[in-house]
Amino acid sequence: MVKKANENEKEALEKYLLQFLNLEKQFPLLPGIGNSESIAGLIGLDVSELLSLRENFRENAKKAALELLKDDDVIDWLDQLPLEANSTIVALGDSSTDDLQGWFEIFKFILDITVPEADFNFINSGISNNTTTDALRRLNRDVLSHEPDWVIVSLGTFDAQRLKYTPNRTLIPLSESWENLTIIEDAIGTVTENPPIWLTPNPVIPELLDKMDLFEFSIQNRDLANIREIITGKKGYIVDPVGRRMGNPPEAWYYLSDGLNPSLSGHVNTVKELLRSLATAKIQDPD
Repeated sequence: MVKKANENEKEALEKYLLQFLNLEKQFPLLPGIGNSESIAGLIGLDVSELLSLRENFRENAKKAALELLKDDDVIDWLDQLPLEANSTIVALGDSSTDDLQGWFEIFKFILDITVPEADFNFINSGISNNTTTDALRRLNRDVLSHEPDWVIVSLGTFDAQRLKYTPNRTLIPLSESWENLTIIEDAIGTVTENPPIWLTPNPVIPELLDKMDLFEFSIQNRDLANIREIITGKKGYIVDPVGRRMGNPPEAWYYLSDGLNPSLSGHVNTVKELLRSLATAKIQDPD
């Protein structure tokens, strides 16, 4: 007999967990993983509840896109984007990319609404909690195999984890993060002549993160700053190189209760910065 989520668990799913529980992407080879009934059973929901909640997140992203399109700057930037019609655009990332109402979903709606004739192919290859090592392991399957024209990379936050029993080091050493990102950069260059688009990790609010019982780690902003420094040395478009899109200092309004994952408002800030960078920033070429 399948155990159903109780009311408290359903509330947690709706307000925090479900938008990141995209099990189809985490376990693509499991038999039946494409079956909504199977997914709903694993999470403890009825199929109708699962589909309804996922649709709510989708609608949130669409409404956010429509609000952004009321901004004159956004309209100007859209006219200057370097994206060619019929392009395949892949986002390789972690939780903020995987989020059903995240920045990539909002970005997708904006382009679909404003230039439907461009017929972009959007592929969300974000998986929650991924480090650069995790992303590198699945790079061929989830990015290169699609032969993308453009790749947006949003990684590094979870490299900076400091586990509670080993607080004196990050989960992924900085030298390994550098090497992983360099390999990802080189691999993207084998499938497209367009430069990578690098979305830097946003800062966190440590005092909120420390209150989350779900997490066995902490993240320090100085470690994220080191990741951003690596990314700013890469070839391509660098989005938010100093990490100020959530305010300076970062404001709690732009985050979920964990102080780590962006709220809908935080994702809107990210999309604005992404559009601005693509429209106005020069392509960086360290060579």
